[in-house]
Amino acid sequence: MNYLTEAYVDSLALNSSAIKNGKDLAKKNSFPLLCQSEDGTIIFGECKGSGKDPYRCSVDLQKEGNPVFRCTCPSRQFPCKHNLGLMYAFTSGKTFAIAPVPQDIVDKREKAEKREEKKKEAADSEAPTVKRKTNKSTLLKKIAAQLEGIGIAEKLILQLVSSGLGSLDKKALQTADEQAKQLGNYYIPGIQAALKELTQQFRADANREALYPIVIEQLTTLHSMIRKSREYLNNRLENPDLPIDSESTLEERIGHAWQIAELREQGRVRREAELLQLAFRSYSDQARGEFIDEGYWSDLQSGQIHLTRTYRPFRAAKHIREEDSIFQVVQAKELAQYPGELNMRVRWEEATFREANPSDMQKIITTAHRSFPEVIKQVKNLIKNPLSDKHPVVLLHVAEMKKMSASYVLLDEQGKQLPLADIPHLSEPTTSLVPMLHKALLQNQAMLVMFEHNWKQNRLEAQPLSIVTANEVVRLLY
Repeated sequence: MNYLTEAYVDSLALNSSAIKNGKDLAKKNSFPLLCQSEDGTIIFGECKGSGKDPYRCSVDLQKEGNPVFRCTCPSRQFPCKHNLGLMYAFTSGKTFAIAPVPQDIVDKREKAEKREEKKKEAADSEAPTVKRKTNKSTLLKKIAAQLEGIGIAEKLILQLVSSGLGSLDKKALQTADEQAKQLGNYYIPGIQAALKELTQQFRADANREALYPIVIEQLTTLHSMIRKSREYLNNRLENPDLPIDSESTLEERIGHAWQIAELREQGRVRREAELLQLAFRSYSDQARGEFIDEGYWSDLQSGQIHLTRTYRPFRAAKHIREEDSIFQVVQAKELAQYPGELNMRVRWEEATFREANPSDMQKIITTAHRSFPEVIKQVKNLIKNPLSDKHPVVLLHVAEMKKMSASYVLLDEQGKQLPLADIPHLSEPTTSLVPMLHKALLQNQAMLVMFEHNWKQNRLEAQPLSIVTANEVVRLLY
């Protein structure tokens, strides 16, 4: 069980509170019994609880990258703090006696193994994969409701624009929020969130004149989203046999939550992928009512920069695993790829980890774009599309990073410049860290940056996220 490290256990916890609680149990010697199986694939024990009887907990590590947690406590968290404490006790070097595995655990493992065998037999079968049948009646009702909701959203936008953005007061905003809330019954949560984000801009204590360029961009996006959504849904309403759009982000923007099973059906999965995280951030989205954990990864096979994104609704956040920075190479058994463009969103269910090495860094460095004009052209063409990502992330080869006046610029091998700036979208400054970097990191390096169009100065700017050297990833955002 060499892969059972403290960092790995941290990655399994739902959130930072669970990590603290688990570590506290191990530090306070709350486990009167610590055992492991003879082959070392199961650790189990007893943990003191609030009652007279201790909780019996176990972690089955037979299947690397997919541990099985069991505990007699009533917690709804998996792994619970007792499972985490058991693993932290192991990683901290506490003594685990060799002992026979309890019969109930043996029985449960055997049942799980039989289920896995049946799944494998089904997967190895020559019979073609049967796609899930769609209930046409249900689908048509849903599409009709979505179209009705889109009509309501369009009227709301027209009301806001007709009354004048400059005259929006608290009462008007309250009315708009109430109308946007009603859209929750029409299966268009993406459009609903975009409307909420629009009205929330006017609730901030900011200069309204400065808000107008941002709001105009949001209105343009909403208009395009509504127009294309209506056209797409009307086509599906007329012909329900038309396949779901699995090439663009339109379905996700309307509010569709892709399942891995659907992505498999669409051929959007690949086996045995390796990724290394280059940057990470967590933030709250008030319009969606969710915490969002976002990571940017280098695909060691394709060289693409992928995105992972986990949504944790405010009301259920404590029951959903909180993602964090990962510094090891993730070896995903199956990588699912969402419809997308430059930074395709990905996810996986099972993975193992290994330490990153210089050859991984070299692979990443060789994929860095060397011509700034080519990248800028690509990014500008992308953000011109109202429904495209307005903040693409790209890995650049930087010949030199130089201070000019009060700011820094990046130079490519031909001397072409790209200004650095802290972009509003991130709300986390990193350019102020540049002067603290070692001089060796300021030239001939690969840098991950996020782009944004500065409307005030009408130029494209980039914010540094990390620097990839021959031996390590220097993170400015984590």
